[in-house]
Amino acid sequence: MNFKRRAAAVALSVSLLAGGAAALAPTASAASSSSCSYNIGDHDAIVDGNGINYRTGPGTSYSSKGFLYDGDDLRVYCGKGNWYYTKLIHRSKSGMKTGTYGWIRSDMLLQLAG
Repeated sequence: MNFKRRAAAVALSVSLLAGGAAALAPTASAASSSSCSYNIGDHDAIVDGNGINYRTGPGTSYSSKGFLYDGDDLRVYCGKGNWYYTKLIHRSKSGMKTGTYGWIRSDMLLQLAG
């Protein structure tokens, strides 16, 4: 794992602990995802990597909706383990539509800011 990813993971952990965002229910905007086990409080994030699967659920056993690439913008709502439930803010570089919901592993995000 490169330094940027480690720094992003540490920043997220600190944010979750300091902000008390470890609620057991997802936010209203993420309510359609019953798989979430903690809330993140609606943060924006930038994808760090190329050809990253955007999945239908929190794990590699779930099917891919398509691929995400460096710089794709996501809105993060909640998570389960090291997976985040997100929505595309803008059309992805691979062509997925704005507003597409999916799951991405936390270490595939460069930045998480509220």
